[in-house]
Formats: sequence, structure tokens, C-alpha cells
Amino acid sequence: MPARRPTMTDIAKQAGVSQSTVSLVLNDVRGTKVSKATRELVLAIAREIGYPQVRHPRSGAAPQRNLILYLTDELATSPHAMQTIDGASNLAWEQDCIVSVFATRSDPAREAAILAQMLANPALLGVIYATIFTRRASVPAALGATQVPVVLLNCHARDHGYPSVVPAEVLGGYAATMHLVEAGHRRIGLINGEPWLEAAAERHKGYRQALTTADIPYDPALVREGDWQVGSGFAHALALLRLPEPPTALFCANDLMAIGAIDAARQLELDIPGRLSIVGYDDQDMARYVHPPLTTVLLPNYEMGRWAAETLIGQARAGLPALRQQIKMECPLVVRESVAGPATGP
Repeated sequence: MPARRPTMTDIAKQAGVSQSTVSLVLNDVRGTKVSKATRELVLAIAREIGYPQVRHPRSGAAPQRNLILYLTDELATSPHAMQTIDGASNLAWEQDCIVSVFATRSDPAREAAILAQMLANPALLGVIYATIFTRRASVPAALGATQVPVVLLNCHARDHGYPSVVPAEVLGGYAATMHLVEAGHRRIGLINGEPWLEAAAERHKGYRQALTTADIPYDPALVREGDWQVGSGFAHALALLRLPEPPTALFCANDLMAIGAIDAARQLELDIPGRLSIVGYDDQDMARYVHPPLTTVLLPNYEMGRWAAETLIGQARAGLPALRQQIKMECPLVVRESVAGPATGP
């Protein structure tokens, strides 16, 4: 059998840091608070175990036009950005390209300065323009005027003028809710995020579609608007479970709020999944380690990053106009142990 290829997780374990920190170092992300000592340690371990991101380019790799600019508004608000960067950078390396990551912090002046410098780089192959929250993006005019290809990641343009990839959030919300319906539940609560966010609105839409499919009336009293944090999941779950007719199952629109809901159930001495079933969303690492392990929906950040890089490289090397593909990537259900049929009796 061929030797297993080293991963960022291997480096993180040896260095005693998070995988996100390893990704920041290996992708040379600017403006991060990673110490010089940590950076040097990560790079030394990566070289020692033969991680491909820090090896010299393979023989025959073209020295020109192999640089991809990954431009995003934020990095530090969630682990999702690191996963998309990893997907893009790994695919790029497989194609003899490298990825350079910049975060603008939603500052137009910083964004303009980065683009002015990078678009003038003769090695630039193309630009991945990303956002931390799924939304309609105002693509900078400088990208509209450039000759290099542009792909939108986790965002979309009003005129659909660029290839883009976003999660299929409606289908994700539908899958989560239908899993509870198929287990026998009919009173299903939803703890959602802020409704002005596209992800929250679409997960809510999927929830409603699943109820309609199952001929279950929509009850607004079972829907609460949280803020994606553990505390709001706890507070809203507590309120829902104290209703005169409480739900027998909860769909939480992210894993953090699901963790809060689990804490609320414990406070009320409700066994999971014996007395209450819970489904989360995102499939963060914590989901597999809570008790019971959390059934959730996978947010396909890594695969979206790979798709963006593959599309960009293919378009650049073919020398063809953008196909303007608008991809919604599947958010599959990850079944673990937090769902069972509704309990009967007191």
C-alpha cells in the first residue's frame, strides 16, 4: 500500500496548535496573530513530514501564471473559511498552482489596494472572490475590468456574470426536517439564525417545505430566531420545551445552537434522543464528540473550495469565456445518535 499522504491535522497534532492555525501559516495568510515561533514550528514540521504545501514545485511546473488570489472579507469569525481555503489550496497544488490569501475585513480601501497589487502580478492566474456569509456580493469594478478569470465562492452576483458556488441551504433545511419527520415527529421546533441572513432564510424555507410535504401545519410558535451562539440555542430551547405542548424534536440551524439545546434538555432532565430529538447544521468537529453524537447537516466548505479552484484553473487554461455556472452544492445529512422516534407516555 502507498504511504498515507500527510495532512494538516498531522501537523496540528505535532505542533500542538489548531488546524486553522496550520492553514493560516501554510497559506501565508496576511494580518493574522500567529507568532513567529509558531509559524516557524509549523513550517518545520510540515517540511519534516513532507506535507506537499511547502515542498518545492514539481518538475515541469510552469513558473508563470500559477498564482491564485483568494480574496475574502473575513477569516476569524468561524472555522468555515479555513475549510474553503484548504479545499482551494489543495486542488490548486494538485494542478501545480499556489493560492495566496488576503482578508479585506470589508474595508473597500484595503480591498482596492490588494487588487491593485495582485492584478499587476504577471504570475496571477485568476481570482477567487469569497465571503464568510452566503450572500449577494458587489463584485469590485477592478475585477470586472480584468482579463483574468474570476470565480465567486459562497456568494453570487446580481447579474450572474461570474461562475459561483454556494451551499444548497434549502435542501439542507429540508433534509434535516424530513429526517425528524421520518422518525415519526410532528411537533418540530426550529431554532434559526438571524432572518436577514441568506443561510437562515433558506434553511427556514427548507424546514417549511418539509412540513408541507408531510402535511404538518406550520406553527410559528415553534420557530425562534437565535444568533448562532450556544447561549441563544439554550435560551430558545428552554422556552420551546416549556410550552404547554412542547416539540418532541428540534432542528437547530447550526451546531453551536444545537449544543445549547442539548444543555437545555439536560437542565429539564430530558433524555436525548429518548425524550427529545435534535438535529444541527454545519457538521463542526464538536458535533461528533458531544453526548450523544449529534446528527447534523454537512456544510460543504471544503468541496466548494475545490470546485472554485478547479473551475478557475480550467477556465484560465482553456482560455475560454466564463460559463457563468451557478452551482448550489449539496448539504448532505450526517446521521449520528441524537434522533429517535417520539416518546410515548409521560
